[in-house]
Amino acid sequence: MTTTQAPSQAAPVARRTVAGGRAWHTLGRVLVTLARSVAIFVPVFLVATFVTFALRSLSGLSPARIQLGENATPEAIARVEAQWGLDRPFLVQYGDWIHGVLRGQLGTSWTNGADISTLIKLGLGVSLSVATFALLIGIVVGFALGTVAALRRTTWVDRAITGFVTVISVMPAFVVGIVLVAVFAIGLGLFPSAGYVTPDQGLGPWLAHITLPAVALSFDVVADVTRQLRTSLIAAYRENYVTGAVVRGLGPRRIFFGHVLRNGLGPALATLGLKFPALVGASVVTEWIFGLQGFGRFANDSAQAGDVPAVQGVLVVSIVLVVLFNLVVNLVLARVTPASQRGM
Repeated sequence: MTTTQAPSQAAPVARRTVAGGRAWHTLGRVLVTLARSVAIFVPVFLVATFVTFALRSLSGLSPARIQLGENATPEAIARVEAQWGLDRPFLVQYGDWIHGVLRGQLGTSWTNGADISTLIKLGLGVSLSVATFALLIGIVVGFALGTVAALRRTTWVDRAITGFVTVISVMPAFVVGIVLVAVFAIGLGLFPSAGYVTPDQGLGPWLAHITLPAVALSFDVVADVTRQLRTSLIAAYRENYVTGAVVRGLGPRRIFFGHVLRNGLGPALATLGLKFPALVGASVVTEWIFGLQGFGRFANDSAQAGDVPAVQGVLVVSIVLVVLFNLVVNLVLARVTPASQRGM
């Protein structure tokens, strides 16, 4: 009686042991990826912020020039610069500035004396909404088109998708934006032509205001994701492990999802690592077309006004966005792709 129950009792224990081992292995892989990313982030952040802060000295700009004009006397200029602490040694200024940055304080605007962190938050919320929606559109449409093109490779479907993404990849976002406004906002009246409302004012109005600018920005993401995924999936189908899966009698669906897709996701996901920050930063013209006071427009206005602290704040936030989004992509890659799981 005891001998017949022992195997049945041992099997669940063995399964739990294997599942626990896999969980610890996955956790360890994620922690290693996180540690590597942090180890890269710290020196990159310090170097990038140092170079960013050095722009103040290299630019030759001064709050006195902005506030007093070009005809200001040297005494007046020296007095204003002393008020802003610009008469202190460079490294002392950098130390104070980086200490403020680490606490989320990006300084004060030279043009209006406003807190730069607050100004950036106002514009960043708009740009992040549009960029996130554009990225989602690009991922969904790009993955769908890339998968269909790979599964129907060398057919008319593949050629049609390839031609379509080639056309949209060369279409500037501002041209697409103008066409979308003319057709869907003014012509059909389906979406507002300009402006922005926050999500707390209603999810429907918020989505309505960000849809057209998001679609305009998503074309480049769709094209890149489609091309990368198509190429990597076709290459994965030629690997020996697919041939082995066919020999073992696995079905096409299981082969695709269990082997081809997981091994072909890497390049497409890596492409997304640079797309999201680029969408946030490249939305200046789109924000002008759709009347959005976003992050890109704030950066452009600050640069034209010579507001160096505001430009430095924009660069710092951009650096953080790039690093954080790439960290997320690396963690996803470490979790879903077999090559990363093997430490390759």
